[in-house]
Amino acid sequence: MEDYLGYLDRVKRALADLEVDEINPLLKGALEAGVKAPDLLNAMSAGMEVVGRRFEAGEYFLADLVLAGEEMKEGVEVLKPHLSAGDTGGKGAVVMCTVKGDIHDIGKNLVCIMLSSAGFKVVDLGVDVPAEKVVEAVRGNSAFAVGLSVLLTTMVGSIGEVVEALRSAGLRDSVKIAIGGACTTQELADRYGVDALGRDAVEAVRIFSGWAA
Repeated sequence: MEDYLGYLDRVKRALADLEVDEINPLLKGALEAGVKAPDLLNAMSAGMEVVGRRFEAGEYFLADLVLAGEEMKEGVEVLKPHLSAGDTGGKGAVVMCTVKGDIHDIGKNLVCIMLSSAGFKVVDLGVDVPAEKVVEAVRGNSAFAVGLSVLLTTMVGSIGEVVEALRSAGLRDSVKIAIGGACTTQELADRYGVDALGRDAVEAVRIFSGWAA
């Protein structure tokens, strides 16, 4: 049991301390030693939580957050053959996209990685996504929440288009909507009637986790 827990602790600390070259070999060694993939996924998720706290405390910077997110993504690929469908996405489905007319995706991609590591099924529609595609994805995946990224001030009207499309489809009352991106403000969130504004990927995880509770 001690060796088993030791593997989990080392995986968590490797991710938390940004020892990126150590994580994949650790995961492979742990799997060979009989450590279960879902437990290793949980250990990585715990490491990401530490990264998030250090980011909020000013100990880590955005580049560190991106680095940890990419390593989390690679680690999940190592574990994926050993995971069943029920091991991931247990907190429910979230539809993510960059709104119509905007093709920026770095922030959106990081939020997707962080949400996946936190146990959500993330449906990433990509960039320049029209409102009707969001509606289709929400309906097709029984999603409980939508995350909209927008960096261009000229494209903020696309937020309203998504809100209205969900309302017209009869889905608005059952779906929470969060927005984020460089140009987003609380005034903008209030104007379009969305449920939350996320300043960064760490806050986004907190928002969606609160809705899933």
